Amino acid sequence: MDSLARPAADRRTLARPSMALVLALAAVAVLAIPAAAVLAQDSPGAPFTVVETGRGYSTLQQAVNAVGSGHGTIAVAPGTYRQCAVQEAGAVTYLASQPGKAVFENKTCEGKAALVLRGRAARVAGLTFRGMAVPDKNGAGIRLERGDLTVAQSWFLDSQQGILTASDPAGTIVIDKSTFSGLGTCENEAGCAHSIYVGDYGRLRITRSRFERGTGGHYVKTRAARVEIASSSFDDSQGRGTNYMIDLPDGATGQITNNWFVQGADKENHSTFIAVAAENQRHSADGLAVAGNDARLAPGVRRSTAFVADWSDDRLTVGPNALGVGIKPFEKR
Repeated sequence: MDSLARPAADRRTLARPSMALVLALAAVAVLAIPAAAVLAQDSPGAPFTVVETGRGYSTLQQAVNAVGSGHGTIAVAPGTYRQCAVQEAGAVTYLASQPGKAVFENKTCEGKAALVLRGRAARVAGLTFRGMAVPDKNGAGIRLERGDLTVAQSWFLDSQQGILTASDPAGTIVIDKSTFSGLGTCENEAGCAHSIYVGDYGRLRITRSRFERGTGGHYVKTRAARVEIASSSFDDSQGRGTNYMIDLPDGATGQITNNWFVQGADKENHSTFIAVAAENQRHSADGLAVAGNDARLAPGVRRSTAFVADWSDDRLTVGPNALGVGIKPFEKR
């Protein structure tokens, strides 16, 4: 192992979540509770209901406009919707009355995403986004342009991108118990799209989520200054033309712990699972902990690769991790 990567003294200590993370996940759990009791106010036949007023709307945009600059919860009835919405202000919760049964499909706003978010904050729970495609190859389920975002128990499927964000250094993104499948493309002349691409945010937390069957780009690419990626799975065994599992192109501190990784055969770049500061060194990576993970090559794949590749001059904490044949623990680049 390179001298810049020091072994972890205590795997359990590194994997222990911070109190802030515990509180954030508790909030996500509350958000994801089915809203059957709340939806008793629904207007008959209305697919979108603002819970606080009990008023129903035929389009999601009407419901978002009704919340305006305030706080509100929009309950989404089961169904498949070719609709999208732009949130300009306020703090809006988008909540499926039956998780996984409310599907937004093949429709984007502003040539961007099904939900274009630039209010104070947004929460999304129980929704499915499928088949998002736009001419610039960045079609996403969610385009976050400003503010905090919490996503719980949601699905992002068969699109050019799952979640794409701009930059908000004061903002926090939390993603829990969600699935990202069949996402990514490198057909865009300006660069690749990814399952998740986060700009220069303050914090990104991903927990208990699944990434699989990528179709290009990275599974998670984030320029956030701090990351916490834990208890998630990255199954690249059916991936096509994919790159890294996790890319921290500007560096980051935090932890990548207790995840499960499988690298598949069809790779555009198989040189590492996790890349640190491959483009810039805008953020310090001192103390970034990568521990308690399990990484393997898919059955029948034979190659040499690195679990963590580091382009920074910072001191990372790498290991212990359970690594399969052909995977180096750490490589300085």
